[in-house]
Amino acid sequence: MFIIKHCGALSRLPVTMRPTRRVVVAKTTTTTNNIMSGKMSYDNILKNHPVSVSSTVSRSIFTSKFSCHAKRTAVKYNKSSRVTFCPSLMMIQTRQLSLNASSYDNLQIAGVPDDVAEKIHNHAARPQTSVSLQTLMKTGRGEYLHRTYEDHQHDPSDNSKVATDKILMQVAGFLRHELPIRLARRILDLDRVPHMRDMNSVKQVKDLYVTSFLELLSVQKKIDNMKQEEEFAAILESIYERHASVLVQMARGAFELRAAIRNGTIDHGSVSRNDGKGIVEFDALEDTHAFLDRFYISRIGIRVLIGQYLSLRQHPVENYIGLICSKTSPYEIVKRAIDDAAFMCTRKYGDAPEVIITGRLDLTFPYVPTHLHYIMLELLKNSMRATVDYHGIDADYPPIKVVIADGKENEDVVIKISDEGGGIPRSTMKKIWSYLFTTADPAIQEGMVAFNENVDHSIDSPLAGLGYGLPISRSYARYFGGDLSLMSMEGYGTDAFVYLTRLGNTREPLPL
Repeated sequence: MFIIKHCGALSRLPVTMRPTRRVVVAKTTTTTNNIMSGKMSYDNILKNHPVSVSSTVSRSIFTSKFSCHAKRTAVKYNKSSRVTFCPSLMMIQTRQLSLNASSYDNLQIAGVPDDVAEKIHNHAARPQTSVSLQTLMKTGRGEYLHRTYEDHQHDPSDNSKVATDKILMQVAGFLRHELPIRLARRILDLDRVPHMRDMNSVKQVKDLYVTSFLELLSVQKKIDNMKQEEEFAAILESIYERHASVLVQMARGAFELRAAIRNGTIDHGSVSRNDGKGIVEFDALEDTHAFLDRFYISRIGIRVLIGQYLSLRQHPVENYIGLICSKTSPYEIVKRAIDDAAFMCTRKYGDAPEVIITGRLDLTFPYVPTHLHYIMLELLKNSMRATVDYHGIDADYPPIKVVIADGKENEDVVIKISDEGGGIPRSTMKKIWSYLFTTADPAIQEGMVAFNENVDHSIDSPLAGLGYGLPISRSYARYFGGDLSLMSMEGYGTDAFVYLTRLGNTREPLPL
């Protein structure tokens, strides 16, 4: 590996060209600092200090700020060579460099041309930029325009069209930079996840991400007029709609994997088993679950960024800044979720338990209402289903209780949902957070994955189906710094606790 010595510290860069001896880069001058700060790229070095270059070999020595990932341009070194880029820049001394052929295979992406794979790897090597709820709100109000337009002075009372245009161009410019990076990382993840990568539905999702990635790269990097902004917005609107069905497509991929394991298409020896029985514990595939966790938290972030931008382009709505409502009322959202869950429960069982709401009914705080509604709907429909199943149809159901708690000194808004639906066995508690576990009838699961749903959340689905409800609800809660937890008493009922940050200053937990 290369050992880079800079300012007295050693940092290790994994590379695709493995030297037979260490390469030491000495302390450098101002020119090197330009590389570290991103002001000078590797291509600039090659232009001013040419060496033999091959487009067929990969290298990862120099990238902006010494990224630890590969680009697809390589420097060829001859045996017993001494290569000097510039005396005032740095000196690389080496006896011999050998190429690690297996590392080149890692740069290939199944079903993707080499030139596209090169672009994907280059973007995946770049750092992501995490945002917070407050950042989204302040950007939507134009409070950060001075960072893009040096001569701009923010005036909170200025609602002119010019300020709006600047806001849209600023946000569009950020998305043009950020979205290809996030998509590229998920493409690589989709290509590498064991077993699931071979499922047809997962391949289709990867192709979808590649298509969207290339569409974004077709737009020039700097968006500085409204015509370019409008063209970019049209592309993002198409991407947003096209990706709406990804949730069900990935669930279909999980269903295909489950079927492949059971029918022997995938070797049982390559996946975990239930000791002594030779039965594959599908919901216990830790690598697959970790992949799905990364994938869905990233998907939430991508859809928030695009949805916020597209909402900013719409006619203003009172108390809203894009997707974010500055006066979100948990009480009003819980009421709507109760109506939706009761409709779903009544459709299946003919009746639904009563729900009682207590606590801070007058509370409002900044949040994304659609996220909170999804969480509340999932928890309430689970409680209603459990209550009816446990007590039986036409019984006198005990009420489900919702408590909204908040105080001036509280860092969180907390919502508790309590039911008397018989609880959850302790042995099952860990599984409920798995994307691969569901108590639904297999026939219902098959019907769900056969249904190409083009919306993220819907009351048209059955009360139990894909097994994605709880883990995705927790991902929604955690996205802006909150959480979701369950406490259960088997034979009695379950309490669910939703924690939502009041300040909204927590940055999104971006997966690698």
